[in-house]
Formats: sequence, structure tokens, C-alpha cells
Amino acid sequence: MKKVEKTLENWRETLSDEQFRVCRLAGTEKPFTGEYLQPKSSGRYLCVCCGHPLFAAATQYDAGCGWPSYTAPINPQAVWEREDLSHGMQRIEVLCQGCDAHLGHVFPDGPAPGGLRYCINSVALTYQP
Repeated sequence: MKKVEKTLENWRETLSDEQFRVCRLAGTEKPFTGEYLQPKSSGRYLCVCCGHPLFAAATQYDAGCGWPSYTAPINPQAVWEREDLSHGMQRIEVLCQGCDAHLGHVFPDGPAPGGLRYCINSVALTYQP
């Protein structure tokens, strides 16, 4: 897959202010405000920036954390991860493999069998039924 690359100015032209702040500047939407907070029974979630498939709706669950949560990406190559030491915390950032958009973070407190919780900003996603 060829990675989508644009300048920050190009991204700013194609995204809303909130999408740009979260996806391109590694921001976070306010908890319990996201459009995709409630799990859907089918479909998939795509990157709002490039349309790359990220998460299957079947892997979403209500973690009660204020952001959409998933047990795993749609496939292992859908996202990539890196250490995030911002805000005085040690976390693992989740980014889109298609365009490097900041999506959220992954935590080791999810349900079995994998034990992971992909905590993702709704504004970074678009839903495809």
C-alpha cells in the first residue's frame, strides 16, 4: 500500500478543524462526545483522513472510558504504534498505516482473549455500514 502524504496545509484544507487538531496534531476529543461512542452491530470504521480500513464494528465494545474502544484493528497491518511520552504519561499511540493520522492509544486493560483496548477518537473515524 502506498502511504498518503500531504503537507499540513493540504490536510488543513480537507479536514474540519477538530479532525485536523486530533489527526494531524495528535489531539484528543472530549470524552463522551464522539459520534461513534456507541458500538454498532456491523460494518467497519475507516480513517477519516485517507479512507484506510481500521476497525471492524464487531470488535467495538463499551469500555466506559468516553471514547470508542476496540479489541483489535481490522488486521495487524491496519495501524502502527509508537511510544508516546506526552503529558507526563507513558502510553502507546495508535496511528493509521495509510497516512500516519493520530487515532488514539492502546492500553493493556481490554477484555480477553487479547487483553487490549484500542481507545480511538471518533473524529478520526468514518463509519461504513
